[in-house]
Amino acid sequence: MKFLLDENFSDRIPERLEDLFPGSQHVKQCDHLHQPDQKVWQFARENDFSILTKDWDFHQMSLVRGFPPKVVFLKIGNCPTDEIVSVLLANAGEISAFLSDEVASLLILEK
Repeated sequence: MKFLLDENFSDRIPERLEDLFPGSQHVKQCDHLHQPDQKVWQFARENDFSILTKDWDFHQMSLVRGFPPKVVFLKIGNCPTDEIVSVLLANAGEISAFLSDEVASLLILEK
């Protein structure tokens, strides 16, 4: 499964996730930078992405709308890119299980 990274992440993260989540992209790469959340949601849905975000709006949309797309919400505050990648790599098994789950729409990860 591939991720669409929200604009609050570095656009360098997808290349660092390529081994685990091939095809992941940043909204900047998809010409969706500074687009309303609804447009990003729709793009992710239409293109088989799961959304990786720190934005509470996507958290709430996931609870109200379900999936697709699935949402991985990082509840980690402002931190360096290396720390974000570290959290994702440390939780790769949990993320993969979530993305395969046929019921769950939201996964919250903390440090």
